[in-house]
Amino acid sequence: MGCCRAGVSILGAALLLAGCAQLAGTPGPEDEPPPWPGLERADVYEGVSGETEVLGRPQKVVARHADTFSDIARRFNLGYDEMRAANPGVDPWLPGEGTEILLPTAHIIPAAAREGVVINLPAMRLWWFGPRDAEGRQTVVTHPIGIGRVGWSTPVGEYEVLSRTKDPSWYPPASVRREHAEAGDPLPAVVPPGPDNPLGRHAVRLSNPVYLLHGTNKPAGVGMRVSHGCIRLYPEDIEWLYDFLPRGTPVVMVDQPWLAGRQDGQLLFEAHGYLEDGHGDWTTGLEILRQRAGEHGVEWARAAAISAAGMGVPLPVGAGSPDPERWLARAPQVENRARGNYREAGAEAVVLGGR
Repeated sequence: MGCCRAGVSILGAALLLAGCAQLAGTPGPEDEPPPWPGLERADVYEGVSGETEVLGRPQKVVARHADTFSDIARRFNLGYDEMRAANPGVDPWLPGEGTEILLPTAHIIPAAAREGVVINLPAMRLWWFGPRDAEGRQTVVTHPIGIGRVGWSTPVGEYEVLSRTKDPSWYPPASVRREHAEAGDPLPAVVPPGPDNPLGRHAVRLSNPVYLLHGTNKPAGVGMRVSHGCIRLYPEDIEWLYDFLPRGTPVVMVDQPWLAGRQDGQLLFEAHGYLEDGHGDWTTGLEILRQRAGEHGVEWARAAAISAAGMGVPLPVGAGSPDPERWLARAPQVENRARGNYREAGAEAVVLGGR
């Protein structure tokens, strides 16, 4: 069974139990809008206005024989856990030849100042906001990240860039060295630059100097809770981002598992699995949606199912809006390979001050 179908079937089952699988006002087949255009690598957005709340569109690919979720995720600049959440019921290590995979390449922008870097920890996603042009528009870049595992949580808070280093040496803290020694994997006091360095080739130190934004020598861990608190990025992502993080760049880390925003007139609701060491549960997501949308005009049973499922995909919850299965059916199928040079495109847009 394809992942897209599996994901919406699970969500659909929750909706049936809630008694609202069929909703008054849902468009009939003759009213279906055409599919969205494919975006492929949906990580650089130019000319984003301050009113824009949702970027990108969901897409689909067909898995090849030896594909894993980690393989597909990196091709489309996604993280492992967000791929798994969007495709429940599919084996992440061997989806199987011909399996349809949903790409969660649509994202609601976190509620935070659009300046510098914003990191939404439950979504495991970093946002970079470029300078505004004369019309107030920006280039916005988003990347998947790895964050601290339980017991080594990445902290929320407001920081700024303190320094940057290419080809850094890693000085593992005493606590990390002790943990490795207890596991029978002792670490040296210093790990020099090279293929064994877990920081990769680029490191950005924050005003809380314990925490870094850095690359990795293990890209499969991007999009997972695997670090000792630092933020991990794909090597190609931190290489691009590095040049746009001068000293003093603000870096804000937030804990926002539930997000709401409008796109093309539709109210969308995006729910991620909340952090095990965070606060709240799926009902908290409904309160956030209520604050955003008010009491009226929301299919609350559907919103509850979306919040509980935690697929991490923006889905329609407005009164009379398409049900999730029909919404995702519009997602275009794109080629199962990375396309274009997103780094060059993004750099050009930044030089122009956003378009």
